[in-house]
Amino acid sequence: MSRIFAAIVLALGISVLGAFIYRAQIDAKDRDRVVQVRGLAEREVNADFVIWPVAFMDVGNDLSTLYESLLEKSNIIQKFLEDNGIAKDEISLSSPDIVDTEGEIYSEHKAPFRYKATYVVTVASSKVELVRSLMGKQAELLKQGIAFVDNDYRYRKIFSFNALNEIKPAMIEEATRNARVAGEKFAKDSESKLGKIKTASQGLFSISDRDENTPYIKIVRVVTNVEYFLED
Repeated sequence: MSRIFAAIVLALGISVLGAFIYRAQIDAKDRDRVVQVRGLAEREVNADFVIWPVAFMDVGNDLSTLYESLLEKSNIIQKFLEDNGIAKDEISLSSPDIVDTEGEIYSEHKAPFRYKATYVVTVASSKVELVRSLMGKQAELLKQGIAFVDNDYRYRKIFSFNALNEIKPAMIEEATRNARVAGEKFAKDSESKLGKIKTASQGLFSISDRDENTPYIKIVRVVTNVEYFLED
């Protein structure tokens, strides 16, 4: 009798163990069912800082006279900027870049003036809209005999956005939410349900100009990569 009882207990034990193994196999299989999706968040923002190099050129045959002319014209530019709301600590001056045309070995013709000088007055300010308005008033300086240097990459205007940390949390939340929407659509199409997050990673934030004509308007983007479990 004891042998029969022991056999029954052993059989039950094997059955229970088999059920556990089967359940573990099903769970392992379910864990292998995942979907990887991406979520995008995008914001259009205004630049909050600008660097504006105001470059101008002058010529002459005497270095000391040319230098005095450069100082006089740089003072005119500084006064124009300060009179229109730019603070002194937002203005910086460069050393003049002077070229001796007689030393230009590739020149075939003698220049009317021996020296060419470029001088740069740089504005670095968070008053973006004010600076932009002054860019449109450069004609006032042209009337005072200041010849600006245009179309030179070295003196390009730079607009930047530095308040990224203020919008990061909301953008990450939005990107994650959009990833879940994509995951739910995939799960529905595959006749499954979206489960918990298995893994998630945040992509790098990127800041770019909206277009070539409006560098003061930026597009901020971030993409999150999320992996979800799929359930029946």
